[in-house]
Amino acid sequence: MSCPEHHHADEHCCTPGCRVHGLLQPWLLLLLYRGPTHGYHLLEKLGADERTTSADPGLLYRTLRQLEQDGMVVSTWDTEGSGPARRRYAITPEGVDFLHAWADEVHRVRGRLDYFLDAHAAAFPLFDPEERR
Repeated sequence: MSCPEHHHADEHCCTPGCRVHGLLQPWLLLLLYRGPTHGYHLLEKLGADERTTSADPGLLYRTLRQLEQDGMVVSTWDTEGSGPARRRYAITPEGVDFLHAWADEVHRVRGRLDYFLDAHAAAFPLFDPEERR
């Protein structure tokens, strides 16, 4: 799956066991909707749950910079506490709108996936995906 505004009809995944890619942006926006925070905290939150997407620090900070350039996120320097200043990220109203667009796209794709799984189950009633793992 890719960004809803950049989805190409010819993009597909046909490798068994492939992962859904491209969910870093919406996960970051959703986490930031819960409250402004630092990049390292976002990295910890993403890494704490295997159901979220994963990102290395370089990808995370590149994505945050891109979201900021696109007006989805703003950052300020946090100089409180000891140690060097750190960026604190917050979602913008445009970021909330983009997050809603992502949710709309995920709902659409989930409907298509459910339709496929129902058709597959009808064609292969004895198929058990747990046995194949």
